[in-house]
Amino acid sequence: MVIIGAGECGGRAALALRDLGYEGPVTLVGDEPHLPYERPPLSKEAMTSEAPAIKAIASDELLAECSIRRSHSVRAVAIDRAEHVVRLSDGSSLAYDKLLLATGSVPRKLPMPGLGPRCVYLRTFNDALAIRAHLSPQNRVAVIGGGFIGLELAAAARKLGATVTVIEAQPRILMRGVPAEIAEIIHKAHEAEGVTILTGRGIAAIADDGAEVRIELAEGQGIGADLAVIGIGAMPVTALAAEAGLAIDNGIAVDGMLRTDDPDIFAAGDCCSFPLAIYGGRRVRLEAWRNAQEQGALAAKNMLGANEAHAAVPWFWSDQYGLTLQIAGLSDEGRSTVRRDLDDGAFILFHLAEDGRLVAASGIGPGNAVARDIRLAEMLIAKRATPAPEALGSQAVKLKSLLAA
Repeated sequence: MVIIGAGECGGRAALALRDLGYEGPVTLVGDEPHLPYERPPLSKEAMTSEAPAIKAIASDELLAECSIRRSHSVRAVAIDRAEHVVRLSDGSSLAYDKLLLATGSVPRKLPMPGLGPRCVYLRTFNDALAIRAHLSPQNRVAVIGGGFIGLELAAAARKLGATVTVIEAQPRILMRGVPAEIAEIIHKAHEAEGVTILTGRGIAAIADDGAEVRIELAEGQGIGADLAVIGIGAMPVTALAAEAGLAIDNGIAVDGMLRTDDPDIFAAGDCCSFPLAIYGGRRVRLEAWRNAQEQGALAAKNMLGANEAHAAVPWFWSDQYGLTLQIAGLSDEGRSTVRRDLDDGAFILFHLAEDGRLVAASGIGPGNAVARDIRLAEMLIAKRATPAPEALGSQAVKLKSLLAA
């Protein structure tokens, strides 16, 4: 078994193969020098903790105990499907019976001239360390992009005293997958902490002279920064698969069992698109921590012949200024919304399809205020339940009772 990509998904898949009793060779190939690690802390704890450290999925000792060979600081450059061989950037080759592509995603590049060393992206732990070095009270940070990564970085930068401006071309922050009602609360939380958020603003020009970044907005306003962090989305890493002749459709295209159109090659995590049965087979690609975990484990099962279909409900979360946002399901599948107010200002929006089926739930509140109800909503979504809207909206009706019904 060969796994290309030593991140969350690939690391979990390697460990799962051993947990499932596979005793043959397992090789995990990654282009970073670090152990497999979790990426969500990169925009949070890695920015603000006194001693930033990788949150590793497994230690060298555990990998050795499980007889998992880790080839680090090396890239897979070609797949010979006929010979069942992967060629690596150091000139070596790996034979495989089954191959898993867990190549992840990379930041979408800002397609403009004028970018320089002070215009950066966040993907790796080393990227996080480089950004963190600029987060201090005397520095100005411009965050280009009002998505999860950009806003989490903005919150971290403010915590460390930097002056922060967020520039978002869309009419509001968190346009993708987050209801406007929740995005507004996050927007106000950032402004209350001193972040300047500019929405509906395109960038006309950007210039980095090595000492300062100058950003000219389409409306003519100029912004100076000591660092510009670009967070305008992510692109699946598909070149290796495409060059091997595998189908690409907003990522490496796989079926419900995470198989590519080559029965001996699987793909999982950020790099792949797959059909979701609970949404009528809609093909999606998810950039989410839990999805990487779940698909890593599922890919391991199916590489061993389980033929088990992906059935998990998508789930996302973000922490900013003590507020936790959680979303279960895909809110854009909804045609109507029901609100349930909880304690401490927390609330959940339930998204219903035309036929009354619960298809998503979006919640926000302090700490873990929405966690339990979002988990119950996730279970209702998985059951394709059609709960009465008035029951969903009433705090007096326990979601657990709707699940039992």
